[in-house]
Amino acid sequence: EKGEKQIHHFKNMTDTSTVKIYVGNHSFDTTEDSLRNIFAEYGDVVSVDMIKDRETGGPRGFSFITIAGADAAAKAVDGLNGRAVDGRPLKVNIAEERSSNRTSGGGRSSNAGRSNRY
Repeated sequence: EKGEKQIHHFKNMTDTSTVKIYVGNHSFDTTEDSLRNIFAEYGDVVSVDMIKDRETGGPRGFSFITIAGADAAAKAVDGLNGRAVDGRPLKVNIAEERSSNRTSGGGRSSNAGRSNRY
């Protein structure tokens, strides 16, 4: 049902577009190259952005794949969501645009937890 909505959404796009796909729940052992190869089964992979932890530099377990063409993106989501890679089932769906009112750092101000001394 949800996949059908996503595929319907794609019918409004031209096939020359690129689509960003969210890939979650992958193993910390999964590499950018392995993701690129898996998604290349469905179409031309434009980019692989593996999200890293700011402090440790290690992977955070999710990535964004940009793939050429709405049809290829729909087929990749359909074919890869739930597929086990490196022992973990991937969560694959069309990435949602970040809203402009998001806060970084969990929404805390720089004075969080400090008392006012004045």
